Amino acid sequence: MSDHIVYLDAGAKELEKILEGSKRMILRGATGRKIPYGRVFKDDTLYFIRNNGEGYVQASAKVLEVFNSPKLSPDESSEFITSRIEKLQLTPKQILRWKGKRYLVAIEITDVEQFSPFRIDKSEFRNMDDWLPVESISKYKVDDND
Repeated sequence: MSDHIVYLDAGAKELEKILEGSKRMILRGATGRKIPYGRVFKDDTLYFIRNNGEGYVQASAKVLEVFNSPKLSPDESSEFITSRIEKLQLTPKQILRWKGKRYLVAIEITDVEQFSPFRIDKSEFRNMDDWLPVESISKYKVDDND
């Protein structure tokens, strides 16, 4: 089991939707198989941080189920999203962003937990993506009292 740092769309209020329980699935997609495709598994832990530069991990969730799509046509990609729309709770802008991607990853979450926010050390990450597989969050947690 691994930990992952997951950046959420602040404008779409993804973290708020997760905390209130309406959003129960995270979606990622690309034209190729990029992270988290094939890298996230049932019982992994996701640590959520908003993509607005504030830099604090504020909540976590367990991975309940993962679906890595095969290569999709634009129509199949749209159908993939539409069939999961209730769990995804995407804004129209997000739907446009993900629709038509050849590879999609849908990650259903459970056991959402909010906690005292903490910062992470990003110095080891060469390219800051919106999904960072970290093995163990404790290696990256910054103690603000240092």
